[in-house]
Amino acid sequence: MSTASTPKTPGKVERLIEERIQKAFNPEELKITNDSHLHRHHAPMQGVSSTETHFRVRIVSSAFAKKPMLMRHREIFRLLDDEMKRVGGIHALVLDTKTPEEVAAAAQKTHGSP
Repeated sequence: MSTASTPKTPGKVERLIEERIQKAFNPEELKITNDSHLHRHHAPMQGVSSTETHFRVRIVSSAFAKKPMLMRHREIFRLLDDEMKRVGGIHALVLDTKTPEEVAAAAQKTHGSP
């Protein structure tokens, strides 16, 4: 399993996202990117002091097997519901959810068969 994050030290919200996803899905790969700095100028972010509001999350987990993308995303949103409802909490979450087999199939398609 690999985990990756932005080069700086992860903040409280990022660590919470990682802990909950690790516990719920035991991912083979987990990459969390804090994109909050790219959205500071947006109107809804005016007056918000949090530096952890916008994230991209890539999760590769066997726990997603036989689950459609919508179900996968709903499970993640349920995990983070309290943090998304909190004022100054998560405002946006971009999810990329795959099984290891889906990743392998995509790589095979991209690189062709030997």
